[in-house]
Amino acid sequence: MTTTAAARVAAGSRVDRIGDEVTIRLDDALFADGLADVRWLLHDALLAGARRLLVDLTRVQHLSSTAVASLLWAHRICRARGGTVVLRGANRRTLDLLHRTGLERVLRLESGRGVA
Repeated sequence: MTTTAAARVAAGSRVDRIGDEVTIRLDDALFADGLADVRWLLHDALLAGARRLLVDLTRVQHLSSTAVASLLWAHRICRARGGTVVLRGANRRTLDLLHRTGLERVLRLESGRGVA
């Protein structure tokens, strides 16, 4: 992880790596200044060789369509590596957005405690 990513992690999210799986815990504070910090966290995880990204959204109240586009970008890279992106703990608003866009069939979803 780069120094900049470490600063972002300290600012409100956590990144854990186990083998080729990376868990990224997001919160609303990370989205406060725009999407760049989230994109960098995803980018750093993918540069580290992640095949499976688990994105914990339990502390995110609103996920914008541009944030979903960034997750889809990460999903394409993970799929090319034989992996996937898993969204954990998405709230009803985010689930509705994924349903309306058809992305609930593309991205894997888990409830806060396990598979949805």
